[in-house]
Amino acid sequence: MDDGKTGHRDAYELILHAIDIGTYKPGDRLVESELADRFGVSRTPIREALQRLETQSLLARDGRSLIVASLDHNQMAELYVVRSELEGLAARLAAQHATEEEVRVLRRMIADDRGLLGDPAALSRANRRFHRQVHLASHNRYLVQQLDLVYRSMALMATTSLSATGRGERALGEHVAIVDAIEARDGDAAYAALKAHISKAFETRLERVAESEG
Repeated sequence: MDDGKTGHRDAYELILHAIDIGTYKPGDRLVESELADRFGVSRTPIREALQRLETQSLLARDGRSLIVASLDHNQMAELYVVRSELEGLAARLAAQHATEEEVRVLRRMIADDRGLLGDPAALSRANRRFHRQVHLASHNRYLVQQLDLVYRSMALMATTSLSATGRGERALGEHVAIVDAIEARDGDAAYAALKAHISKAFETRLERVAESEG
């Protein structure tokens, strides 16, 4: 096992990825020894990775234990405000800078994603890939970095809005509108389409939360 810098980085990325894909969900307890066994990494880099994740507010204290953090209503609302503005900017820049090849890739993603409409978890992963491709099409590395941080926090939401009845089909239609605007080189329309898409996702998520608490 590697206790050097590579091991430390790998431990952090392994745990972060496990949270990202839902292996560990909000409220799950993370135990140093169990993580070391799961990932085949010694406990020193695991310990340092957990400390780093706690500093980033992705983990929280529950007594003496560390658990995957969860977002309250206000935190979720704040996150969506930031996400909406940054993603809108990414779409606007993509309308200016996306190559023809990138636009075609976005189109193919939407076509492929229609085959996932019966699988919310798979559609959620595909949705993230689509949004990531829009981010990359902005050709602004600093914006992409900030959006990576936003999506890291999005992993703290236990469910996907795409599991709501009919939301997947509507979301793909919204993706089409975004790509149409990018292809037309209409930055204002791309910005508006992506912000409207995020607004609908947030609204759906709020409805899901209200239903679960009712």
